Amino acid sequence: MRYLLWILKFALFVVVLSFAVKNTDPVAVRYYLGHEWQAPLVLVLLVAFCLGAAAGVIASLAQVFRQRREILALKRELRMRGRDGGETVPGNPSDVA
Repeated sequence: MRYLLWILKFALFVVVLSFAVKNTDPVAVRYYLGHEWQAPLVLVLLVAFCLGAAAGVIASLAQVFRQRREILALKRELRMRGRDGGETVPGNPSDVA
């Protein structure tokens, strides 16, 4: 199985490399106020992909931090219930249903 994954990774690398070699033509990216940037097409695509991935990660961070806070609050509540001698805490959450 490990060899199959290495072969797939190598094949993906070859495809991406051949795409990069075929798309080296310079393109002009025009900004506002007359600013312009000349770069190979593959570099422009790579920058756009990385910026999109970074925007997606940043957009999901708020949800991740909110969930972490909620998990910590629930763990704290479970600990308090265990100390107070209240309801017993089940060992397996699937038994609760």
